[in-house]
Parts: sequence; C-alpha cells; structure tokens
Amino acid sequence: MRIAVIGGGPGGLYFAYLWKKRHPDAEIDLFEQNAAGATWGFGVVFSEQALEFLRADDPDTVDAIAPQMESWKNITLNLRGESVEIDGVGFSSIGRLKLLTILQQRVRSVGITPRFDTVIESVDQLKGYDLIVAADGLNSLVRRSFEAAFGASVTQSTNKFAWYGTTKPFATLSQTFVATDRGSFNAHHYRYARDMSTFLVECDAATWGAYGFADKSIEQSQAICEDVFAATLDGHRLISNKSVWRNFPWIWNERWSHGNMVLIGDALHSAHFSIGSGTRLAIEDAIALTKALEAESGIAPALARYESERKPIVKKLVTAARTSADWYEHFPAHMNLGLMDFAYSYITRSGRIDDARLRAMSPAFMARYEAAKGRS
Repeated sequence: MRIAVIGGGPGGLYFAYLWKKRHPDAEIDLFEQNAAGATWGFGVVFSEQALEFLRADDPDTVDAIAPQMESWKNITLNLRGESVEIDGVGFSSIGRLKLLTILQQRVRSVGITPRFDTVIESVDQLKGYDLIVAADGLNSLVRRSFEAAFGASVTQSTNKFAWYGTTKPFATLSQTFVATDRGSFNAHHYRYARDMSTFLVECDAATWGAYGFADKSIEQSQAICEDVFAATLDGHRLISNKSVWRNFPWIWNERWSHGNMVLIGDALHSAHFSIGSGTRLAIEDAIALTKALEAESGIAPALARYESERKPIVKKLVTAARTSADWYEHFPAHMNLGLMDFAYSYITRSGRIDDARLRAMSPAFMARYEAAKGRS
C-alpha cells in the first residue's frame, strides 16, 4: 500500500512510524512544510496517564519519551497574591521540539525519510497513493479543500492568547490570575525541562482592546506581559517563538474521511489547551486509524470503522474541552470569588468532576474547601 502523510507533527509522525513498523513492505512518504528543527510554541502537557496508553502496544516509544518528561502531582492557583494547591491532579510535560525530534528518530528507524521543507499545495500532487493521511494541523489543506465533504466547522473563541516560554522553572502546572486597571490576565505556566517553562498568556477581548494589542509589535506585547506578570516571572524574561496573539480555533468535522483521504489530529478536531490533550488525541488518532486499517480488507470500510469507533471517544473529550474553555471565556468574573470558591469553580469547570470524585482525587484540597465553607 502506498501512503502519503501530510504533516510532520506528532500525529503524522506517529502514524507513519507505527504503520511502517507493523508493515515493513508499505511505501510511506511523509511531507512536512517546515524544517526538521522548526516548531511553534514551547512545551506540551499530558495528563497523569501521559503515554501510558501507548505502553501496551509500543513500550519502546514510551521508554524513549518518558525520561525526557517533567512530572508533578498538583495544580497551583494564584489569585490576588494568595495560592492554593489542588492535590492529586498530576501532569507531565515535554518540549514540543524534543517530542518531535524523538518521533522523527522513530520514523527514520523504520526506514522512512521525512520530506521536510516540502509544501503540498494541492491534493492533485498526491495522485497514485492508496491512502492520504491528513495530519496537516489546524489550517489543514485537505480539510479546506473539501470542507463540504468533511462537514467541516471552524469557529473561534473570543479570548486572545499568546504562547511564550521562560527560563523560570515552575514547581507545578500553575495558573496565575492578575487584575490590572485595564483588565484581567491569566497565565498557564509549567516547566517542560529543568530550565524551561511554557508561559501562555490569555486575556478577554475587552482587555486585549484596552491595551491596544492590535497595534503592538510582538516585542511590545511581550514587554507588557512581562510587566503584568513581573511578580510571577521573578526577574526572568519571556521568550518568543512566533508568539503572536491568537484566538483559539475550534475545529470539528462530521465526516472524517472523503474518498481515500482521512483526517487526524488538529486537522480533524481541536481540544482547548486548558485540558492539555491535543497531542495525546493526535497520537491516539494515529493508533485508532492503524488498527482500523488492519481490521478491514479495504480502505473505505477501514476509514468508516476508524470514524465509528473513534468519534464517540473524541466527541466526549471535545465536549469537556468546550465546557472548560467557556469557563476561561468568563474568568475575569470568576476572579471576584473568594480564593477557595474560585479554586472549586476552576477544578469542576468541565462538568466531569463532582464532590465525591473530588474528595477521592484531591482529599487535601477538598478538606480545606469544606472547612472554609463550614461543612463537616
């Protein structure tokens, strides 16, 4: 089988590696428009079970990635100079470029030479392939070329965000909320290496407008954010990597394939950064597509199986991500709450955690919260 993979992100790389490893005779061409050492952003975060979903099928890849990750057990919320930790909510993180480098090595180890700096401008360039796997991200050429066929929906959140890095290593995944005389900001920050952290700054549209960010350069915006979060950064600078202001894009496709073309990862669906599942979803898509192709004798029934089995799982998580994002769309109003009520509102925002689960998951936090509320 001849397969073209468009996109050298985690999903595209992992699918190419996995299929070639299991099917050495397959012919796979992987096209990536950027250079091998280029990426957007800084660290990516996984939930506590990070990569464990891979271990049963691919322990070697887990063993390659896990030692490069930073891990912690709590979330820290900072509001009005006070802090509260929510225990039992573990995460792991890794530099996005480090992850891509590891996956590129895995791809090469099975005999695939990725074609970097190669732009696919039309799917007509890919005639002769039995299967086209579109792992080409949020701005997917394949999805945009056949929007009606895929039933594509693309909308945007109203909040603005800019994704920076910093040399200050933070102990846990942290959220810092700051009110200024022109509006409110939130920073999502966590270390992804011993000496580096992601520092993603978010604000609502009103604050973004009040600061005039539309007319500011990247450097000017960065300086403002450094000033707003000076106490949090503690003398460290922000680092830019294409750190322009963006609105989070919501991607969804009712149909996951069209002809011999199939979508995976961000080309197919997006999950808000507040739940830290985008990279994992892309890798899981690659696994699900591989298994569906192996379970069916033809491309069409395999792609139908991929969608029918994977779609309910993804839809559930994306629904939770939208509920989480909605909380952030109104975070300035939540900041008026007392510290413990604010923390409770935050941790229950997706609708998936009730009091019973919270007591089991985060006993120390829940005890503090219930004491503050006067519950026995």
